[in-house]
Amino acid sequence: MKHILALDQGTTSSRAIVFDPEGRIKGMAGQELTQHYPRPGWVEHDPEEIWTSQLATARQAIERSGVGIDAIAAIGITNQRETTVLWERATGRPVGRAIVWQDRRTSGMCDQLRRRGIDELVQERSGLVLDAYFSATKLMWMLEHIEGARQRAQAGELCFGTVESWLVWNLTGGAEHITDITNASRTMLMHLETGQWDERLLDALDIPAKLLPRIVPNSGELAHAETEHFGRRVLIGGLAGDQQAALFGQACFEPGLAKNTYGTGCFMLMQVGGQPAQSTHRLLSTQAWRLADRSSYALEGSVFIGGAVVQWLRDGLGLIRQASEIEELASSVKDSEGVFLVPAFAGLGAPYWDQYARGIIAGLTRGTTAAHLARAALDGIAFQVADVLEVMSRDSGRAMTELRVDGGASANNLLLQIQADLLGVPVVRPEVTETTALGAAMFAGLARGVWKDQAHLASMWRKERVFEPRISRDEAADRRAKWTRALERAMDWEQPD
Repeated sequence: MKHILALDQGTTSSRAIVFDPEGRIKGMAGQELTQHYPRPGWVEHDPEEIWTSQLATARQAIERSGVGIDAIAAIGITNQRETTVLWERATGRPVGRAIVWQDRRTSGMCDQLRRRGIDELVQERSGLVLDAYFSATKLMWMLEHIEGARQRAQAGELCFGTVESWLVWNLTGGAEHITDITNASRTMLMHLETGQWDERLLDALDIPAKLLPRIVPNSGELAHAETEHFGRRVLIGGLAGDQQAALFGQACFEPGLAKNTYGTGCFMLMQVGGQPAQSTHRLLSTQAWRLADRSSYALEGSVFIGGAVVQWLRDGLGLIRQASEIEELASSVKDSEGVFLVPAFAGLGAPYWDQYARGIIAGLTRGTTAAHLARAALDGIAFQVADVLEVMSRDSGRAMTELRVDGGASANNLLLQIQADLLGVPVVRPEVTETTALGAAMFAGLARGVWKDQAHLASMWRKERVFEPRISRDEAADRRAKWTRALERAMDWEQPD
């Protein structure tokens, strides 16, 4: 029993991977997840589809690995963070669709809270910026707009959870209502330093405490999946939000090490050690992980739309048939010829936090082609990452020497070369780019002794390719200055209700 099953429930898909004791992939499976857009700015998922797709991929991954369920020592779970699920305690039935982290319906609610001065309380106690991105206002919206929800919540009849909490509930047959500390730290309801639900935040946001799951560390004997799912009971030994799992999977165990995950969005985390770091550039101070009673913290910058812009080029504009085609199309031109695509489809995250920004394409001419748009889309991802990493270095007081990368879009060599050019430091892609799932597996493996300690885990991290900068710092600065002009035109586009 030395293999680990990692469940990776993401924004656009549910995936599962079986890792061997060397951290290598033995089997994997995935299913796309239906995206629901009932109104402009609203994004929803079906919680039942999240559960059934994740269970199906878990079973498929075990089968494809060829090792069998008896070789699985534990399950690790990682998930799209902030996405909010509300369900009945007695039946386990969702009371509505999950509100996805990208959803902007509570922007006006955040404005009202800001006028009451709640934003200072939120930042002081949770380390977060008051924004519709986080779970708390999504939960507030559910309690206000789902018939009878507030009364049922106050009576203890409903459960709130982020996606890992929902999966654990289903895997344990409703026996465990828990959340790990990294996901809890993204709700806007947890005190960052105590690691507990914060009464002042709950009172200020009018959230009944009876709704909330129990907060647990990232590794340990956290729960057990029931026999009906896999043929025997299996320990759930690791839980972590996807970006913290990726930071762990990238072996960023020393303060100052940073990673960027190119997924639906882009998420940069820098490990800062055993004390939270306060940002002066509106980055987030967040829990990196907790092992036993020892916490590590991180600075984080979140870009809402990263790889999702490629999905939009495919599904919205029809410029490509498969996401993988964008590299060839974008490489067919030497640059974007002055075209800039700001993919602020869901507002702008760090360091701008403009919930009313919207996407914009600037610099179009009669000579602009699909290839130029594709190149501008990749540029737009890399520019956003560079904006965040610049202020992250300032806040941490550490000059970045390399950026470790992962996520689906990290397979795009052109994107990573553009990124290295803009940053002026090497961009390092590991052999295993499934570091989100690997991080969840590492947490679970530590719980069962598959891996002894963090030094053991660090020895498994291996480079696959390093992208070195090829342009001068002056050229990079010129490109970024033009990007900033386009960015300013996208900001404050929508008007508050």
